[in-house]
Amino acid sequence: MIVVKDLVKYFHGFCALDHVNMHVPKAAVYGLVGPNGAGKSTLLRHITGIYRPSQGQILVQGEPVYENTAQKARMFYIPDDLFYFFQADTLEMKSFYAGLYPAFDEKLFEKLRDFFPSIDVKRNIRRLSKGMQKQVAFWLALCCHPGLMVLDEPVDGLDPVMRRQLWSLILSHGQEQPLTILISSHNLRELEDVCDHVGIMHQGKLVLERSLCDLQNTICKVQLAFAHAMPPLPEELDILQMSNMGRVYTIIIRGDGVQIQRQLSALNPLFVDILPLTLEEIFIYEMGGNDYAVKEILL
Repeated sequence: MIVVKDLVKYFHGFCALDHVNMHVPKAAVYGLVGPNGAGKSTLLRHITGIYRPSQGQILVQGEPVYENTAQKARMFYIPDDLFYFFQADTLEMKSFYAGLYPAFDEKLFEKLRDFFPSIDVKRNIRRLSKGMQKQVAFWLALCCHPGLMVLDEPVDGLDPVMRRQLWSLILSHGQEQPLTILISSHNLRELEDVCDHVGIMHQGKLVLERSLCDLQNTICKVQLAFAHAMPPLPEELDILQMSNMGRVYTIIIRGDGVQIQRQLSALNPLFVDILPLTLEEIFIYEMGGNDYAVKEILL
C-alpha cells in the first residue's frame, strides 16, 4: 500500500528524515512510534503529499503521492493540530469534504449522528472542546470512505470511553471495506491493542520495522531461579538487561524464546519462565541501544 524509498528531507540544512525506507501493507494497522523529534510527523506529511521530498520517493498504491489529487481523494489525514475554517460548523465542514471526496456518504453521516450525540452540528467547531473537535474529524473521515487513514496522535484529548468507542468504530469500518491505517502515537499501550505492524523511528531514521507478532517473538523476558548462585550464562545469549530480587533473576534477551528456554533449562534452574513483553517494554529495550536508555537520575 505505502512504500517509502530512501526518503531524505532537509529544513534549512537540518536533516529531518535520513534515508527512510518503509513498507505499510494493504489493510494493515501500522503503528509508528519514537521519541519526540524523531521525525514521525514529518514522515506522515510526506506520505500524505503535504511535503515534497528532498530526495527519495513515496508511493501509495504504486503512484507518487505528491500533487496526486486522485490518491489524495482516497486518503484522510487527521493531524495532531486540527484545522477548521474559522466560522465553520460541522454541517459546513461536511459540505466542504463532500465536495472534495467523491465517495462521501451522506447516509453514513446521518447514521453516525447517534454515535456523536454530544456534538452540536450547528455550533462553530472552534468553540468545541479539543476532544469534540477530534470526534468531528473522525466523523467526517469515516464518511469519506478513505482507503488510507493517516492519524497523528489521533485520540489525544479524548476520554477513555470515547477512545475505546472510536477504535471499535474505525476497526469495524475497516472490516467492511479495505482500509489501511497508519498511526503515530506515544500511547504504546493503546497501539498494542490495535496494530499489527510497528515501525520505530529515532533521529530521522526508521531503525526497526516488523509485524507486532514478530517483534514480540524476538525479545523475551525470562524469569528464573537457582538453588545456589547463578552459573555463567551461555555467551551466545544477547542479553539486553538483567536484574534480580533474591534468587529470582529477570533477564531481557534478544532471540527466539523456545531456543532461549532450551539453553537456560540446560543450566538446571529451579524454574524458568518466558514472559510476554508489552510494546512499551520492547520500545524501551530496542531504543536502549540508540542512546535512549532509561537512565537513573540521582537528586
